[in-house]
Amino acid sequence: MRTVLRSVLTDRPATEPSALPRRAPLSAHHPDPVLDVVVPVHNEENDLEPCVRRLHAHLGETFPYAFRITIADNASTDATPRIAARLAAELPGTDWIRLAEKGRGRALHTAWSRSRAPVLAYLDVDLSTDLAALLPLVAPLISGHSDIAIGTRLARGSRVVRGPKREIISRCYNGLLRGTLAVGFSDAQCGFKAVRRDVAERLLPLVEDREWFFDTELLVIAERAGLRIHEVPVDWVDDPDSRVHILSTALADLRGMARIGGALACGRLPLSALRRSGGDLAGELPAGLARQVVRFAAVGAASTLCYLLLYTVLRPGTGAQAANAIALLASAIGNTAANRRLTFGVRGRGGALRQHLKGLAAFLIGLALTSGSLALLHHTAPGAGRPVELMALVVANLAATLLRFLLFRAWVFPARRTTGSSAA
Repeated sequence: MRTVLRSVLTDRPATEPSALPRRAPLSAHHPDPVLDVVVPVHNEENDLEPCVRRLHAHLGETFPYAFRITIADNASTDATPRIAARLAAELPGTDWIRLAEKGRGRALHTAWSRSRAPVLAYLDVDLSTDLAALLPLVAPLISGHSDIAIGTRLARGSRVVRGPKREIISRCYNGLLRGTLAVGFSDAQCGFKAVRRDVAERLLPLVEDREWFFDTELLVIAERAGLRIHEVPVDWVDDPDSRVHILSTALADLRGMARIGGALACGRLPLSALRRSGGDLAGELPAGLARQVVRFAAVGAASTLCYLLLYTVLRPGTGAQAANAIALLASAIGNTAANRRLTFGVRGRGGALRQHLKGLAAFLIGLALTSGSLALLHHTAPGAGRPVELMALVVANLAATLLRFLLFRAWVFPARRTTGSSAA
């Protein structure tokens, strides 16, 4: 057993490393453990032993390679450490580590960072997910097909037993992720995931969260970099003894979404270091119209909200036309920057000035439409109140948004491209 007082690999590299090599299948005669399954625990004296023994028996019967099970005890105060030590002594290929601080993300970050197995996985100690999905989960990573694999409870073929409260919360959370960060994976929270070690070595230094948002942050960064994420429908039965505090976790998740969204929009993540070389996709966003429309709409909703808030604040002191111009200019600059990276997948600073100037040209068209709508409203209904003004501006902004999307797609960002490394 090793006691770990702090996570390793927490500092970002001073210089951005080269791109990941092309994926390759693992040898059928790999001498060392191919798979390291981490079981993060905190005060799980009742569930730990049956979970690990069942997992060990399942892997021994069904997994064709050598494996390791790592119990990651993060600051338990009950009998969990004693049980973990006994299991590690009794079961071949079983290890355990103890951390001085709580946090599922911290446990996974630490255990994965110290492991030398080429495929790293984890599952929740309650074994809510049927273990029959474990081999299908890791097989695409062993074969070299995918970089990350996740279990999903929200795909066709999944069989899920849980109460309506947990179902609604899960679907709302994943819907919020799709609406705000435009993710493509279906289930960020299922405690059943695996990753290739070469990918984890690049991803872990970029993931800041050490609690429940760890999974989501890792997946968002990986997807944005163009890594391949494989989804496996799972059979899942809710654990009625779940100790997740829904309100505090939800607030932490919202803060995490805002943080990672800001980092992506500002280009603070070195995504090029996660891209595959030798023929794999370059990690850009797909150029498909449907996916671009979804991303553009998400960015547009956020920028419209900012625009309306600015207009409402500025209107009493500057008048309607000046407030409209200032609010639209500020939101347009942010809108162009966000769409450049999130919708059209343009990386680096190359061509940024030219694209922003073209974005300002699109802004002038939007200004003409919204200013014209205000002028027409004041001419036809001089006594119209603020709610009517805002409604007119919303309608004009919708028209301007549609036109701006067409201009962005055909003129500002006419084709998917790589413009250099992401800014660190």
